[in-house]
Amino acid sequence: MISAPIGIPSAWTHRVRLLTFACSFVLAVCAILQGWLVINDETVEASLRLAGRTAAEASDEAPGLVTQFRAVLAYYAAGNSLGMLALRGAAWTFWATLLINLTQITGPLGLIPAHVYRAAFHHYGPAGLFPTVALSGGALVLSVALISRIIPLREIWADLRAAGMKG
Repeated sequence: MISAPIGIPSAWTHRVRLLTFACSFVLAVCAILQGWLVINDETVEASLRLAGRTAAEASDEAPGLVTQFRAVLAYYAAGNSLGMLALRGAAWTFWATLLINLTQITGPLGLIPAHVYRAAFHHYGPAGLFPTVALSGGALVLSVALISRIIPLREIWADLRAAGMKG
């Protein structure tokens, strides 16, 4: 049986790389839309007021929080852009894409307070939630797809053991 080189799952097929590219492109666009259209001073101030801050406190805190949200979303846009390099087939793009997408799933799981979503919905309607749903939902779908491709493969673990690593 011919094994793939260490770190390159044989499941990293052309079809999976195309799926990764397409999903990564959409997720990068969603991160940019979320960070620069939905997350703004007005939305963040509204979310802070929903959290119990006074209007003055919300106005003072909003610019700093907008900057923090945008920094995280810029990180995800850049990370998802790396996923677009999947077409080249390098093993590191598989693992980097999986890591980025696993962390993107955490937003709706409690990392981002629910009042931020309520404020976005209040200001933009369902369209205010679309980038978040697409970003986190797409990250979940892509993560499951990538994980499902490596779980049945024994070559990765066999290659690591052959290289003297415990796995």
